Amino acid sequence: MILTLALRNLLHDRIRLTVTLVGILFSIVLVAVQLGLYLGSSRMITANIGKSDADLFVTTFGAKSFEDGGILLTDRERHQALATPGVQSVVPIVVAFAEWRKPAGGSTRVVVVGSDSDDHGLIPWSLAEGTLEDIKAPDAIAVDRSYLGELGINGIGDTAQIATGRVKVRALTSGIRSFTQSPYVYTTLNRARQLLNVDGDKLTFLLVKLAPGADKMAVQADLQQRLESADVLTKDEFESRSLKQWLFRTGAGLALIGGAILGSLVGTVIVAQTLYSSTKDHIHEFATLRALGSSKGYIHKVILAQAGLSAVIGYALGMTIALLILYASRNSALPLVMTPGLAFWLFALTVAMCAISALSAIVKVTKIDPATVFAR
Repeated sequence: MILTLALRNLLHDRIRLTVTLVGILFSIVLVAVQLGLYLGSSRMITANIGKSDADLFVTTFGAKSFEDGGILLTDRERHQALATPGVQSVVPIVVAFAEWRKPAGGSTRVVVVGSDSDDHGLIPWSLAEGTLEDIKAPDAIAVDRSYLGELGINGIGDTAQIATGRVKVRALTSGIRSFTQSPYVYTTLNRARQLLNVDGDKLTFLLVKLAPGADKMAVQADLQQRLESADVLTKDEFESRSLKQWLFRTGAGLALIGGAILGSLVGTVIVAQTLYSSTKDHIHEFATLRALGSSKGYIHKVILAQAGLSAVIGYALGMTIALLILYASRNSALPLVMTPGLAFWLFALTVAMCAISALSAIVKVTKIDPATVFAR
């Protein structure tokens, strides 16, 4: 009976119901897009760190992110790390920004990632064309197919120039995007050093793999003591540092979260105003129910049921549109991400938003005097 009464109240004024659903829909879409961008950005920022086969990262002291490590470490640090008890292997990689010169003229920035696939430290994943063996060929590189237009090339076999060196595309990946919008270019360690014109013992990171049974925290502390001029970080610590650098120090993350909060507030205000107006229009009906002996709790349940129905319908419509936007963004430079956890959180947010909105209507109903029904 409660749901029936609540549904009839909602359908009594369909224009007002439409306004309510549009408010919820707008809020859900905005929050989903903002948080989807936040998750998508987070995944791009941490992708190379997460895909690396390492338990610990040795970085230049104060390195803020994967792209911002510099090329300041040497083989000396590598040998010191290898001599540390509990360390199974130490893989050097080089990461740095460089200028990409397009075949037809013009240039753009790329991030050169140099790592030998035989070491299994960090290799380009999600290969769509070509193989890891192809990347070992002279001048060979791998780039993501989504950046072909930006790089001024068409695909496998095309040539270009990075800094002062000639390169040839031998492999293409799919879905490896960069938050900085500077495409990742994967090649061998020595080739990366040649392109970047650095000494043969220079490197950016050391990827440390621990021996089975080794205590990660103990090895990390030992390494940090041996390598006083470097930082020794776990994967989680390095990912957290990179996220902090790109999302919060640049303000991008705060803008996305702020947009999500704004969407929630707008939706709450719209739903609250609509539920309040609906309750006010039906105030005499609620007074009649009170005069017939209905408790305040019963009437409150009716109002909360109205809010709940609005939440479910608005959420369904909003998520449908959000998923369409997510699908449309899948090949964009900044794709949205939707996870089951985020979808559940959005539903909980919608229900909470509508429940909070119902408070204004409940306050109005609480003040009803049943005698008003006889005064009409």
